[in-house]
Amino acid sequence: MFVRKLSLLLLGLAPALSAAEEVVVASPDGRLSVVFSLDGGKPTYDVTRDGEPLIRPSRMGFVLAGDVSLAEGFELVDQSTSSADSTWVQPWGECREVRDHHNELAVDLKQYGGTGVAMRVVFRAFNDGVAFRYELPEQAALPGEIVIADEATEFALAGDWPAWWVPAFDQNRFEYVYSHTPISQTKNTHTPLTMQAGDRAFVSIHEAALVDYSSMALENRGGDTLKANLYPWSDGMRVRTTAPMRTPWRTIQVADTPSGLVESNLILNLNEPSKLEGADWLHTGKYVGVWWEMHVGRSTWGSGEKHGATTENVKDFIDFASEHGFKGVLVEGWNEGWDGDWMKNGHEFDFTKPYPDFDIEEISRYGAERGVYLIGHHETAGAIPNYERQLEDAFAFYEKHGVRAVKTGYVEFADGIERRDADGKEHAEWHHGQYMVRHHQRVLETAAKHKIMIVAHEGVKDTGLRRTWPNAISRECARGQEYNAWSGDGRNPPEHISILAYTRMLSGPMDFTPGVFDITLESGDRPNDRIASTLAKQLALYVVVYSPMQMACDFPEIYERHPDAFRFILDVPADWERTRAIDGVIGDYTVIARQERGGDDWYLGAVTDEEARTLETPLAFLQPGRTYEAQVYRDSDDAHWWDNPTDYTVESKEVSSDTVLTLKLAPGGGQAIRFTPKP
Repeated sequence: MFVRKLSLLLLGLAPALSAAEEVVVASPDGRLSVVFSLDGGKPTYDVTRDGEPLIRPSRMGFVLAGDVSLAEGFELVDQSTSSADSTWVQPWGECREVRDHHNELAVDLKQYGGTGVAMRVVFRAFNDGVAFRYELPEQAALPGEIVIADEATEFALAGDWPAWWVPAFDQNRFEYVYSHTPISQTKNTHTPLTMQAGDRAFVSIHEAALVDYSSMALENRGGDTLKANLYPWSDGMRVRTTAPMRTPWRTIQVADTPSGLVESNLILNLNEPSKLEGADWLHTGKYVGVWWEMHVGRSTWGSGEKHGATTENVKDFIDFASEHGFKGVLVEGWNEGWDGDWMKNGHEFDFTKPYPDFDIEEISRYGAERGVYLIGHHETAGAIPNYERQLEDAFAFYEKHGVRAVKTGYVEFADGIERRDADGKEHAEWHHGQYMVRHHQRVLETAAKHKIMIVAHEGVKDTGLRRTWPNAISRECARGQEYNAWSGDGRNPPEHISILAYTRMLSGPMDFTPGVFDITLESGDRPNDRIASTLAKQLALYVVVYSPMQMACDFPEIYERHPDAFRFILDVPADWERTRAIDGVIGDYTVIARQERGGDDWYLGAVTDEEARTLETPLAFLQPGRTYEAQVYRDSDDAHWWDNPTDYTVESKEVSSDTVLTLKLAPGGGQAIRFTPKP
């Protein structure tokens, strides 16, 4: 499993160095190998799969403030290896049990000459990918604050692979339509970055366990070489830390097919176990609420005659939720601060002061009597000092009123996220830099203290921290459903979901807010518009786009017009025993099946792009020897996302694990199926 090659070279009066030192660690199945090398004192790594190059020799290390390089001048002083094979249980997730099977290599380095800085690099090789991170132990050579000016980590790809990506360092955070180009045509991209490595593999680069560090974007350095590009502080520095220090893991997930990427648990396995003890207050479920009506123009966040967050309106949603078994009601626009241009005046938000027409005491009492709780909302407009001053009081206020989950928001269209020094000087920071990574961690920990779950919008990408802090229940970090209400660039295109499944969704749950049945938006102020989806596709989203808290975002009266289709939303769970990615081509279509946690029922979701498709789908995931009733919610034969989006058919079939089911998907369409074992 491990091989070491050494050759020594004497350079004048310098210490004896290795001209080429290599240490290799392989995945448990032997298909993936990572080679760590020191060549002339410069640390590099490369990755092979089945003996073929995947990542060519790539630089490693840092540059500290003052142009101090920790990317050269090293010698190898020690190495150690270990293996692990264990299974752990998620409190909620795409699957209940997760196997962590990997081999690990740790190399200890020390700079020769004047600095004498010690650095450790730890590699882990899994069957579904590889990862590495840097560690700087406490040492005399690094006293006080360590300021990282740059991270030298490279990913020298073995080809100019086609990639699916959204731009980094742009104003609108992650919320862009995906591009599909050769990697050489990218500049800066967010992660996860998914690529097709010829006919051999699909590769996704991301990071895991992002704590007190800056988010990593990927900068194209020419051709097919990418470099870690950390979001800087306002003064240009990337990270401020002290020893001992560990970076996030740099991850390279690898699979034979796109479906293999979906089933990977590598990111989760690289995070620490849960820090929440006795967290029986965590739960999953579905919710409705005062949200979609603002996006389609029926009501407003701000006060006035069209104010959405009124006691009467919220009670109506509580009644609907109680009648149909929804656990929560989301309410946006309830607190003072929304009037005027709230995106530029986030310092005016008060997180414990409701508008006069929102009686939170009465609403909480009314909901509790009916078994429905409020889902709170904290929009900050990027004014972080204002929010953090109120953070403890805000969550205590919500705990007092039985709020079980809070949706946070960081919309800002000014110069950046607001930060203030102790002397009051203002700075504009990136959404994804270390300042905001620290902030989101502070929010998570404060919320946990009050037994509250967090659904973060406009936040930092998921890197598996939901394992360590499982009250990080979901987040956005991509173009969600709201773009289908008002976006001026054609809404989310028909292929959007079949890309998200293999890109953004690899990082963790997404609060996409599915369930629009009024595809033409007749119920809002934008009639005769179109969402690039059929109604059946909206049902399929509950399976394809995973979130442990799923919203049914349309209006109660709209659902009442389609009781047969609404039945699937009521039936489909939000927590899963296991997940099987059945089939898919990135940007064309995807088929995913999930088994209900603690139950025998399976659910399948299939979506397509603008093309109609007929897919032959084996049901081998069902339990052999049992017969199932398949309750099928499909596009009708003449359905089409543009001119016939709400035409659907509900039918029943008898199937088994030997069945190969034919799925017919309309242009922009989808199909949702519930499989229930027959007695």
